[in-house]
Amino acid sequence: MPFITVRMLDGRTEEQKRRLVKAITDAVVETTGAKPEGTTVVIEEVARHHWAKAGVLLSDQT
Repeated sequence: MPFITVRMLDGRTEEQKRRLVKAITDAVVETTGAKPEGTTVVIEEVARHHWAKAGVLLSDQT
């Protein structure tokens, strides 16, 4: 029963997220033999002002 969490910046469309969770599910099913109905994917969206890299908020980077 795979449980996959994807953490990414917000701003993707619903269609992009649909394609992403389908592709992840398909990859897990193909590589592990898990059943699609037993595979869960959760998307955690993070605002740019809540994410930093190299000590700088992404919202402050150009």
